[in-house]
Amino acid sequence: MKIRKTMLDEKEYKIFLYENKKEYFFLAAVPDLAWSGIVQYEDSIEDVKQSVLETIKADLSEENTELLAVRIYQWTREM
Repeated sequence: MKIRKTMLDEKEYKIFLYENKKEYFFLAAVPDLAWSGIVQYEDSIEDVKQSVLETIKADLSEENTELLAVRIYQWTREM
């Protein structure tokens, strides 16, 4: 499991990333936002953005939500 930090709305958030190599997906979680989601290996950046925008219930602007999705996508591609 990897832990990354990011700033959104002047607050630091920890993002937890777990890779399941047998089933080809990542589990991403942001406990401070009460959010988690699955990112498949074959998901495009647009797929990840759409998934995060649809499932996150936090009071983040759409811009910050998209930024979070892009960062999650980038971090999952680094692993």
